[in-house]
Amino acid sequence: MSTNDTTETTESNATTTETNATAETADAVEANATETNAAAETTDATESDAVADTTASASSSACGAGSSVDDSAADGSSGRSCGGSETDAAAAKKAATDEQVGSTADDFAADPGRLVAVGLGPGQPDGMTARARAALADAEHIVGYTTYVELLPGEITDSAEEIYDTPMCGEVSRTEEAIDRALSGNDVAIIGSGDPNVYALSGLALEILESKGATAEAVDFEVVPGVPAAQSCGARLGAPLVNDTVSVSLSDHLTPMDEIESRLHAVAPEGFTIAIYNPWSRKRRENFETCCEILLEHRDPETPVGIVHAAGREDERVEIVDLGELADLGETDLIDMTTTILVGNEETYVWDDRMVTPRGYESKYDY
Repeated sequence: MSTNDTTETTESNATTTETNATAETADAVEANATETNAAAETTDATESDAVADTTASASSSACGAGSSVDDSAADGSSGRSCGGSETDAAAAKKAATDEQVGSTADDFAADPGRLVAVGLGPGQPDGMTARARAALADAEHIVGYTTYVELLPGEITDSAEEIYDTPMCGEVSRTEEAIDRALSGNDVAIIGSGDPNVYALSGLALEILESKGATAEAVDFEVVPGVPAAQSCGARLGAPLVNDTVSVSLSDHLTPMDEIESRLHAVAPEGFTIAIYNPWSRKRRENFETCCEILLEHRDPETPVGIVHAAGREDERVEIVDLGELADLGETDLIDMTTTILVGNEETYVWDDRMVTPRGYESKYDY
């Protein structure tokens, strides 16, 4: 079967429980999936894990407040190298964030403006919600990862007064830039694939605002949701996520692998369907192999697994395999940082090349 953010996240690779109940609001036409192609731009998390091949377009704030970004950093985001694992959970993350903030709210003379974190969804213009498009049309400045900026419709980029972008691994410097511009009195949109609250930058934005001594209320902070990768990829696979679902990122850039393993052991024995983000990178093959081993400890090898590579892009591929076959696909071009994997539960089955996870209606109704 074939058929549609890294994402950049960095927000946290924490396990996110998503009951389909959320219907993801009706704003969620939007349901981190702009991610159609975000499928794994997955969420911006892809970016956090990737190797920086280029330098950031700027290493200091353009809005009158000096940044503490280390100019020697190849990725332009900080003195830290991209791709290492954090070992000290929340405290280390907060300390690392604090080190990046070179200005405070008191350094800005203007009345604070507006900062909107906008989820692009799958990536292609028709996958963007009307609310997201309107927010971007209203923004004076747009800040984002270069790949995501290039996904924006021409009318959006043409209407913006300024566009600021950085390549991979510039999440912290880029987010601080967006905040500094807002503190300077501008109406700023910071963009990401999928949804801003799924392994993405809305949390980082609030952390940096707090570190600068500002408040979300003073800056008029808002999140405009987008369709997450799990939902956009689920749509391509049929109906795999209509019951309780959790998501787990295999990126250990911000979450230690032992924590990821613990979470996998916790959810795999339960009746959740599982969305796997950031399954594979050049630096992180073992994480995928470990994940497959843990899943097979708790689930039948014939459990259906949906794989969506590069959702919404020209090289999109969609396949459904048995769990027992999953590990062998790790060395193929089907699974990389643009791939999202959906693991069925004990009730999930395949019908007419589509995954189906029963919601429970069959136990209550005749049809």
